[in-house]
Amino acid sequence: MAQTVRYERDGHVATITYDRPEALNAINADLRDDLNAAWLKFREDEAAWVGIVTGAGRAFCAGADLRDGAGSAGTWPGSFWEIPTVNSFESGLEIWKPTIAAVNGYCLGYGLTLVTACDFVVASERAVFGFPEVRIGVPTIVGAIRLPKKIGMQRALELLLTGDRIDAARAKEIGLALDVVEHDDLLPAAHRLADRLCQGAPLAVRAVKEMAYRGQQLPWTDAVRMGETMRRVVLTTEDAREGGAAAREGRPPKWRGR
Repeated sequence: MAQTVRYERDGHVATITYDRPEALNAINADLRDDLNAAWLKFREDEAAWVGIVTGAGRAFCAGADLRDGAGSAGTWPGSFWEIPTVNSFESGLEIWKPTIAAVNGYCLGYGLTLVTACDFVVASERAVFGFPEVRIGVPTIVGAIRLPKKIGMQRALELLLTGDRIDAARAKEIGLALDVVEHDDLLPAAHRLADRLCQGAPLAVRAVKEMAYRGQQLPWTDAVRMGETMRRVVLTTEDAREGGAAAREGRPPKWRGR
């Protein structure tokens, strides 16, 4: 991994940090590659059960770096034009571990698209959200697919079609952010949530998350059948046996993720 993204793990919680603070963490080719590599590392890191993504400096991510060639289609290695449809976490790379966006400042364009891909959003009181693409003549695509599912069609279209920015309080009001905290408490708040998520058996948590998402796309009977199949698979794991034993013995379970 180069120097535009940091991947750090503390116990079972991994933190992915956009690290181009001098450019407000705007995405250029290097950051795009490093960010993809970080999410793949998180997905494959067996010891990482929950992921937090945040930004260095005063921005989460200010979107595409238009001064570094990112405004033109196909300029990035690994872009849609090289790897159609799914080439990043934002565009649908499947990661069933829980993810938390800790939004510390400007969160625009591609940055907000990534936030809509996360399961939870904790925002600093300084956070600012927006999809400015239409104001520079560019359509927002993946953001337009994801945002209505998060906050409803009218509120999503208000952001997508006007290019307006909203503050953290408004983001919480419309359901984009789970919580708003004091700026200095942002990462501690994200870690408190991550620690809560780590209380559940990691394989069971992933199965529940996958069903929560896939179940919205499947017919009812198919969703229940898939869910019951996944439940039977998870019940064969060491963690399922440990959970039963811990309950009988009145002690906290010791999850091993297998």
